[in-house]
Amino acid sequence: MLAESGWQAGAGAGAQPRGRGKAKAMDDYKKGATLENEFEAQLLESVLKERGIPHRMRSYYDTAFDGLFQAQKGWGHVSAPEAYLDEIEAIVRELREKDASGQQAA
Repeated sequence: MLAESGWQAGAGAGAQPRGRGKAKAMDDYKKGATLENEFEAQLLESVLKERGIPHRMRSYYDTAFDGLFQAQKGWGHVSAPEAYLDEIEAIVRELREKDASGQQAA
């Protein structure tokens, strides 16, 4: 599941964005927080969309290994322009704190 509509899910390292002008912008995305599960990824994505923060969600699921990497590395990660990474990390911490305290997240 990738948040940027110009990218294909599971397309791998050689993936190219559809359309012109996105390649340079997407190259500027840096790996951010590692996400624990799909629920956390969905919550984070909704918050990021609501705040207008550009991002891309990357799942570690691989059908050939039936999710083996997710069990070892987490669900996946979020990528974003470097200027947004601190804000995203803060949002992830807040979501996890709310989840741990039993409050409704986001």
